[in-house]
Amino acid sequence: MRIVLGADSAGKPLLDVIAAHLKGRPDLEVKDLSRDGFYADTAGHAAGAIAAGEFDRGILFCGTGIGVAISANKVPGIRAAQTHDTYSAERAAKSNDAHIITMGARVIGPELAKAIVDTWLAAAFDPKGPSVANVEAITRLEQSHRPA
Repeated sequence: MRIVLGADSAGKPLLDVIAAHLKGRPDLEVKDLSRDGFYADTAGHAAGAIAAGEFDRGILFCGTGIGVAISANKVPGIRAAQTHDTYSAERAAKSNDAHIITMGARVIGPELAKAIVDTWLAAAFDPKGPSVANVEAITRLEQSHRPA
């Protein structure tokens, strides 16, 4: 699985923890696409790379996880979910087919962040499961608001 990471200056310390945690896993290709400047720049760049098919999933960090989630969700076709516990990480994947999870480095600690990432990576969306209609509704909503 190809994973993109990204953070602003506030999220960088937690990104470094997660990058080290994922390093050496033979099932993962991990790349940091952080950019200098606003968190929107990093989130947009990473989400755009996922939307273009260059990566499968992404993990983004800022101070709260809110700014990168909002920014990533502006990229058409992307579903980013802010996660600060393992249950929301699991549901982000299983119920919402989230391409990206976000976390706040000023909100959660490194050990919980590792558990969140591991939970999310282990969870998978079931394309025949009960949440398919909800994800399809999200896609229709997004498409209905695209400029003509």
